[in-house]
Amino acid sequence: MSIVLDSSATLAWVYQDETTPEIDLVFDTVAQQGAFVPALWRLEVANILEMGVRRRRNDADFRDATLADLELLPIAVDGETDAQAWRATLQLAIRHQITLYDAAYLELAKRRSLPLATLDRELRAAAKAESIALLGL
Repeated sequence: MSIVLDSSATLAWVYQDETTPEIDLVFDTVAQQGAFVPALWRLEVANILEMGVRRRRNDADFRDATLADLELLPIAVDGETDAQAWRATLQLAIRHQITLYDAAYLELAKRRSLPLATLDRELRAAAKAESIALLGL
């Protein structure tokens, strides 16, 4: 079984001071069975790593090595996320009062009937309300 992976779970795995045994299990699942992400995932992950460089949490070598490592994982970018933005994703964002960015992960998990790996509290609450299985805590 594959999963939908969000940026909060990804970055908790990347930054060792945020990693938990549950996050390690999520990435064992990703390594063995793959994951789906909306296209914005790459932008979010790269942006947070670059902000880490600017704020001196990590250096550019760490950023680049992390992105190279993530590219090796069987993570598939969903091709329909953009087409869902003004319909299903927007409706989920409205219903659960979350950002459209977070709703993109929710919509993808719902459409593909996959568990969602996230640490985001509001997104977790929305997933529970939508009866989407959760991983990550």
